Amino acid sequence: MADKEPQQPEELPIVLVHRLPSFKIPSDSSFRDQLRSQFHMLDPHESPEPYDSFLARHAPFIRVLMTIGPSPVSAEFLERLPFLELIVATSAGLNHIDLPACWSRGIVVTNASLAFAEDVADCAVGLLIDVLRRISAADRFVRDRLWPVKENYPLGFKLGGKRVGIVGLGSIGSEVAKRLLAFGCTIAYTSRIKKQSVSFPFYANVRDLAANSDVLVLCCALTKETYHMINKDVMVALGKDGVIINVGRGSLINEKELVQCLVGGEMGGAGLDVYENEPNVPKELFGLDNVVLSPHCAVMTPESFEALDQLIVVNLKAFFSNKPLVSVVSNE
Repeated sequence: MADKEPQQPEELPIVLVHRLPSFKIPSDSSFRDQLRSQFHMLDPHESPEPYDSFLARHAPFIRVLMTIGPSPVSAEFLERLPFLELIVATSAGLNHIDLPACWSRGIVVTNASLAFAEDVADCAVGLLIDVLRRISAADRFVRDRLWPVKENYPLGFKLGGKRVGIVGLGSIGSEVAKRLLAFGCTIAYTSRIKKQSVSFPFYANVRDLAANSDVLVLCCALTKETYHMINKDVMVALGKDGVIINVGRGSLINEKELVQCLVGGEMGGAGLDVYENEPNVPKELFGLDNVVLSPHCAVMTPESFEALDQLIVVNLKAFFSNKPLVSVVSNE
């Protein structure tokens, strides 16, 4: 017995909950009950013990960390959990987690992209249709009682036949492609690596993709390499009629240059669900009818959160029973 790793007295497998104080475990009571019936959920913020001593006392027994929302996971934080093997993230974006530090330790990371993919893709396509057909602007036109006065509303643009470049052909990007193919669009993409199982044309850099597209849909992760990858050079390559849809992260785009191009008529339009400095949105965009704005809500459906709950439980159960994980983040 002396040669074995120390065991915590609780019988249920231990999962450390990592969250900012303002974030909670998803609020559905049945999901919380399901978690607590199958796992010992350790939440430092629910303990009267100081955070640092709580973490130090439990660290030898922590193999799994569940992160809630954008709770930062730095290399320094990981050093405090020497036996950590798995991080189960409840978000699709992972710019709050030091992935290289995880991979250097052999720590596996899963995210929510599989659970969120369909609804985020629906939102991306909805934003694109809205921009092209001017649906939100037309709604304002009618509500402002301008129809009887101006009579003719400006023409929109057809979606079918558009060349769509997808930036990041992961779970979400693949769902976007599937939907837009049904509309008669042609698809190309850029990604960290060319995907051998995909027949769409691949471009090694986003500027070349933009030069051969009418629309860019941003679905990739925010990293040091993708920060401000959509700059004025890319926007100019996309062209005066080009449209950008962003359901990834706000800082994928140089927002100041995007505003300049839209205000200056150097682009056809944009549909944005994410921004550089949320919840602050550049005021210059508010008066543009060729721009559709939404408040980072692409994942906000009951179905998405139900799928996330199921994904979390599936991965926790799989880990503790030595079965394959799903929605694993690749380090390629």
